Amino acid sequence: MTIGQLAQQASVGVETIRFYERQGLLPEPPRSAAGYRRYSSEELDRLRFIRGAKQLGFSLSEIGELLELRHEPSTACDSVRERVEGKLADIRSRIRSLEEIQQDLEQLHAACDANAADDCPTLDQINHRRI
Repeated sequence: MTIGQLAQQASVGVETIRFYERQGLLPEPPRSAAGYRRYSSEELDRLRFIRGAKQLGFSLSEIGELLELRHEPSTACDSVRERVEGKLADIRSRIRSLEEIQQDLEQLHAACDANAADDCPTLDQINHRRI
């Protein structure tokens, strides 16, 4: 299939496919006699894997590692499990951080009493936040 057909079937843009090729997530495809890239169902499967991993929060470098594990016959499921556990810990940490931000914003919102900007307690609290 052509790059346009692959993009359509994988629900990604053509530039996304080219980007993944430059990043090494997709192998450089063979070309037709006219110089057009020719893709197989294997690349479509790989693109769908990349999209699924991205939706789970994996970075492109982490996806590259997963792809290597996926195509390594001697890979034990434990290797994949370790990476999933690491991502899960990262997601839990980010959720805690977002919950703290939510609480801070709720407090700032509650402190707002629609004064003029130069007398706004919310702006004052933001200015004096610990970094």
